[in-house]
Amino acid sequence: MLESSLLVTVVAVFSLAIGSFLNVLIHRLPKMMEADWRAQCSELDGNKVTAAGRYNLLMPGSHCPQCKTPLRAVDNIPIVSWLALRGKCAHCSTRISARYPVVEALTALLSAVIAWKFGLTWQTALVLIFAWTLIALTFIDADTTLLPDDLTLPLLWLGLLANIFATFVPLKDAVIGAAAGYLILWSIYWLFKLTTGKEGMGYGDFKLLAALGAWMGWKSLLPIVLLSSLVGAIIGIALIVLARRGREIPIPFGPYLAAAGMIVMLSGDRLTRWFIPL
Repeated sequence: MLESSLLVTVVAVFSLAIGSFLNVLIHRLPKMMEADWRAQCSELDGNKVTAAGRYNLLMPGSHCPQCKTPLRAVDNIPIVSWLALRGKCAHCSTRISARYPVVEALTALLSAVIAWKFGLTWQTALVLIFAWTLIALTFIDADTTLLPDDLTLPLLWLGLLANIFATFVPLKDAVIGAAAGYLILWSIYWLFKLTTGKEGMGYGDFKLLAALGAWMGWKSLLPIVLLSSLVGAIIGIALIVLARRGREIPIPFGPYLAAAGMIVMLSGDRLTRWFIPL
């Protein structure tokens, strides 16, 4: 029990730093993608592309978006710095979004649960990567309705590689899960489009469900799809009725897929065994 508690504590503290990095990834990756798209469009139009300065996950360093003052190391301590600064920039007092400590706390809490469940095993390391990627995808999709291939495709391939040795499910189940996960939402997409003339979801959702199938096999797809659809429908209706959100405004489906996938991963095959007879 002492060793387990120590593992959970170490993983939770380390994951606070990972959560801080995920905040950077969530904020910068969509901007990097947009810059790349603009550069490609300019090249196709025959225009000369001028470099606007280095912008990636490392450069420039963290700074206040309002006054551009670089943040000191003491201002970058996960959760603690935000609380100490009372959610404001130390230089210009611009408010700092509470989502930064929320992402860090969520990452640490989820990572601690994973360490407690799987113990000191290779499964823990793999599921941590799985969870961290889903957290990044959740918030990026919530902000932009995009699920970047830079995250979904590596997640898919890592799931297949992990199951070469049947880490979570036999490789055959993982391959079928990846293919079936993609085809299920692809089929729904085309059925909806042919029926209504509108696009009901994006291709990123297909790839994310394929990745979840690669990690947990084809039997996991039913509970994932049902759970995500149920929660998505409830929240969507609530937004329309209570928040008076327009029906034409798209609601990202990725966060619900990610949450359902994480629930199924942590529950093992209990949910799957319960859903299969249905």
